[in-house]
Order: sequence, then structure tokens, then C-alpha cells
Amino acid sequence: MMSENEFIREVNDEYRRDRLTQIWSRYSGVFIGLAVLVVLGVGGWRYWQHAQGQQAEAASQRFEEALRRAKDGTPEDAEKAFAGVAAEAPFGYRLLARLRAAAEAGKADPAAGAKAYAAIADDTSVGQSLRDLARLRGALLLVDKDDATALNTLQSLAAPANAFRHTARETLGLVALKKGDFEGAGRWFDQIAADRETPAGLRQRLEIYVGLVAGGPVQVTAAAAPAPAAPPPPVVTDAPAPAQEAPAQEAPAQEAPAPAATR
Repeated sequence: MMSENEFIREVNDEYRRDRLTQIWSRYSGVFIGLAVLVVLGVGGWRYWQHAQGQQAEAASQRFEEALRRAKDGTPEDAEKAFAGVAAEAPFGYRLLARLRAAAEAGKADPAAGAKAYAAIADDTSVGQSLRDLARLRGALLLVDKDDATALNTLQSLAAPANAFRHTARETLGLVALKKGDFEGAGRWFDQIAADRETPAGLRQRLEIYVGLVAGGPVQVTAAAAPAPAAPPPPVVTDAPAPAQEAPAQEAPAQEAPAPAATR
């Protein structure tokens, strides 16, 4: 005989089945549509990943070809090759190609290379760290020309929180040292020494820089004129041989006196 609890359980199960049947009959089209959308979404995602993989593989081959041209050809040819990759490659390879194209342009014309780096630095779709890298490389191309914009860029990159502050400070210190501004160079080198995150290699070079600053400007004095060399002895040719002195004649020996006669 069915107990009361079992009867209540059977009633509840029957009620749930009826509710599910009603819900399915009312919303079955919605459920089927959602299932189709999920399948299409997964299939589309897989297809997109496959297409991106093919594009990345093709871009990788073109990028490697551009690297070979950069190694074996001229900077102009390499720049064109990287520019072609940047025009059609996915974002990652496109950015790498733009950076390499700017570097190749800078080999032939520093101003053109700096302009290409500036275009990357102004691109808001690029991450901030890579934009700062482009600013640093562009400034390094023009810093030897005493370009005011390049020096200002390096000073902004030398801020304590910037990832490229070490290179910027070292470059600014060397520029000041080259100009004979030992006080300014010392200030930049002090910032390098005080930074706990300064790389070990830079700290080793810093010892040389500090020694140069401590030595100050080199005083160049005129060297004393060397003493005139003694004239060489005269060379005498066809000179008569010196006369030889005759040997001294010995004095004749005195004869001994004869003995006296005896009687």
C-alpha cells in the first residue's frame, strides 16, 4: 500500500512533468534558436581562429623574408619589405614591421627614421610601453645632432616611473659629458646610482662615467720643445794616415873601466 509521503512525491513529480511539458511547448522555438546560435557562434569562433592562424603564418613568412632582405640587401629594400608586411599583416606583425621599417629608414636618413617612430608613438591603438619605445628610438636617432625635441623627449622618458628611464638618463649624461657640462652629467649619473632598479651592466659603466666627471675637463698644455740633437761627427775621407813616431833610440851602454895594472 502506498504511503502518504510516496503519494505526495508522485504528485509533485507529475506536476513538474506537466510544467516542463507546458514550458517546452510554449518556448521550444526559443530553446532551439538559442541552441542554433550557440552552435553557430562556436563554429564562427573556430573559423575565425583558423583564419587568423593562416594570416599569422603568412605574415610570419613575409616577415622572415623581410629580415633576410634586411641582412643581405640595402636599407631601402628592407624598409620597403617591412612596409609591405605592415600594410597587410595582423596587428602583432604589423607593429613589429612598422618598428623595423622605422629602424631601416633611420640607417639611411635619421630624420626619416625619427618621423616613422613618431607616427608609431602617436598611434593610440598601440600600447603605452611600445609608444614610449618608439619615442626613445626616435630620440636616439637625433640626439647626436643636438636636436632640442629629442633632448626633451629623453628628459620626459627619464621620469622615475618610466620603463626606459635608465637608457634615457645614461644618454642624457653622456650628452652633457660630451658638451663639457660636468655638473649636469653628474646629476644624471647620480639619478642612475640612486635608482635601485638600475641594471648591473649600467652600474659597471657608471663607475667609468663617475671617474670622468670627477676628473673634470682635461687641461692640455703645450709640450716643451725638445733639445736640439748634437751634430754628428764629421766624416773625413781620403785623409793622410797619421805619421808614426820613430822609436826612441837607446843610449849606448858605457863600457866598464879597465882594471888597474898590478906590480
